[in-house]
Amino acid sequence: MQILKLKPVFKDYIWGGKRLKDDFGFDTGYEKTAEGWMLACHKDGMNIIDGGEYDGETLDRVVDKVGMTRLLGKKSENYPYFPILIKLIDAFDNLSIQVHPNDKYAREVENEFGKTEMWYVLDASEGATLIYGFKNKISKDEFKQAIESNTLLDKLNVVSIKKGDTLFIEAGTVHAIGKGALIAEIQQNSNCTYRVYDYGRVGADGKPRELHIQKALDVSNTVPPTHDIKPMGKTEITDGNEKQLITSCDLFNVERYKVANEITLSTDEKSFMHILVIDGEGKIDGTSAKKGDSFLVPADFGKFEIFGKIEFLATRL
Repeated sequence: MQILKLKPVFKDYIWGGKRLKDDFGFDTGYEKTAEGWMLACHKDGMNIIDGGEYDGETLDRVVDKVGMTRLLGKKSENYPYFPILIKLIDAFDNLSIQVHPNDKYAREVENEFGKTEMWYVLDASEGATLIYGFKNKISKDEFKQAIESNTLLDKLNVVSIKKGDTLFIEAGTVHAIGKGALIAEIQQNSNCTYRVYDYGRVGADGKPRELHIQKALDVSNTVPPTHDIKPMGKTEITDGNEKQLITSCDLFNVERYKVANEITLSTDEKSFMHILVIDGEGKIDGTSAKKGDSFLVPADFGKFEIFGKIEFLATRL
C-alpha cells in the first residue's frame, strides 16, 4: 500500500481561534476554527484521502477495502474499532472543564469507548495555563459541593505551560485547555466528554451549553496528577536529527522528530505510523510535506525516507 495523505476535518466550537488558518494555512471554511481532526475515522469526523490510489475515498472505506490489520497492523486486533484520533486544537478562549470516562463506563452508559489522551504543547501565549487534575485529594462529596458552590476553580491544579510541554491525561482526570494554547492531541478514538464547568457561556442557540455533572462525578478521579508535564524521554541527536519520546502507554506511543536533512524510518507488521508535520517542510517517501500535513504510513510498509528541514510527531500503537 501507498502512504496515505489525509485531509483534516475541521470543527468550529465557540472557543476556537484563527491559528489553524493563519499559522498552518488551512482553508477551514470557518471564521474561527477550534479543531482540525488530522487522523479521524469516527462517526463525528472522517478523513478523506488526498491523492494516490485511494484519492477521494473516506478513511473508513479504505479500512473496509484493505482490512484493519493490513492497514494498521497486528496490534490493532486488540481493538474493536479504529484505535486512534489525532487533533490540532487552537484555544483562543478557555475550553470547558471536563472529564472523560474509561472504557468500561463509556461502553455501559454511552455505547462508546473511553478516552485517555495526551497533549503536546505546540505553542503557548504568555501566561497560558492548563487545568490538570486537583491541587489536593478530595472526596466525591467535596467535588460535588465545589461544583454547586461555584468554587471548583479553587480546587483544581492550574499549570503554566510553554512550547514542548506534555500532559498525559488518563481517563477520569479532570482537565481543561486554557486560552492561548495551541495543542496537538493524541487520544483514544472517542468523542465522549462530560462537561463539569463552562464559565457560564452560551452556545450558538443562545442557551447555556449542557453540563454532565452526575456522569462527571461517577467517572472522575479526584486526586492530583501523577505524571510530570515533561516529555517522557530525553532528546537524542543522531546525524543532526533529533528524536524524543513524548508519551508511551498501552494505547499509543508518540515520538517527536526534528530532521536536519534526511532520516530513514520504517513500519513493521505490528503497527502503522501517523506523521503529523508541526514545522518546516520536506518530502516523505517522495511526497511533498509541510506544516500541518498528515500522513498514515501503513503497517509493514518497510523503510521510507524523509528529506528536508522538517519537524513532526510520529504516533504508533
